Amino acid sequence: MSTAGANAVSAGYAETKKKGQWASAVARVKKNKLAMFGLALVVIMILVAIFAPLIAPYPYDEQHLADSLLAPCARYPFGTDRYGRCILSRVIYGARTSLLVGFAAVTVSAVIGGCIGAIAGFFGGVLDNVLMRLIDIILAIPNMLLAISISAMMGTGLFNTIVAISISGIGEFARITRASVLSVRDAEYVEAVRAISASNGRIIVRHILPNIMAQLIVQYSLKIASSILAAAGLSFVGLGVQPPTAEWGAMLSAGRSLIRYNWWLTLFPGLAIMVTVYGFNLFGDGLRDALDPRLKD
Repeated sequence: MSTAGANAVSAGYAETKKKGQWASAVARVKKNKLAMFGLALVVIMILVAIFAPLIAPYPYDEQHLADSLLAPCARYPFGTDRYGRCILSRVIYGARTSLLVGFAAVTVSAVIGGCIGAIAGFFGGVLDNVLMRLIDIILAIPNMLLAISISAMMGTGLFNTIVAISISGIGEFARITRASVLSVRDAEYVEAVRAISASNGRIIVRHILPNIMAQLIVQYSLKIASSILAAAGLSFVGLGVQPPTAEWGAMLSAGRSLIRYNWWLTLFPGLAIMVTVYGFNLFGDGLRDALDPRLKD
């Protein structure tokens, strides 16, 4: 058999094996009741965010000053705030803002951090040392403190909040990607591809990244939860998304001074954060268990 034919057979076997591993992982996730419950919570919150205009009883910024600070009732199931805005509508629209920040920030972190980690792990040497020392600087600063510092410098707003949280998450993705690349860069299938003079970029994109995707997917799903919490924290201290945009952390901040007598102002946004983060954490833990090779049957 020719070298090209052998490589084709090897690639086909690797592809078949990879599909079998993913099918097995999906089956393990389906058997995990907590993971499926977490996925159901996540899907519900995503659907709420997508169909917010159809679900919300009022526009999120519509004021009814005569109905300010009403307790939960038939007309306003979650009550109203000091401006007479429907809390239920603001919680529903807040799902859009929080999920947008969570997904966008983690995606940017994963892309930038993944590229840095893949390059550092694949090439090694001086380039690896330089890139990883820069990553060490990022990791030396607590994520929330770094996000607060960046937001304070750039200013408030949705876009700046996404940028701040993205930068604070780059280090974790870079570390995980580098460690994963180091574990596979000398594998036989990589050496086989090198033997046919494939470019370094092709080797990384077509052969290394697909084989370390499991670790990145798990980190991605778990990181979304912490990004939603970080966005809520930034808005709570006044450095994130600003009113009148509906955002759960900003709603908590607006209601904290009235919490003693108007408990609904903070209860329902807090529950929304808790349920969403809980769902992502449950699903992420289930993915980690399903994709961990040490837990395979």
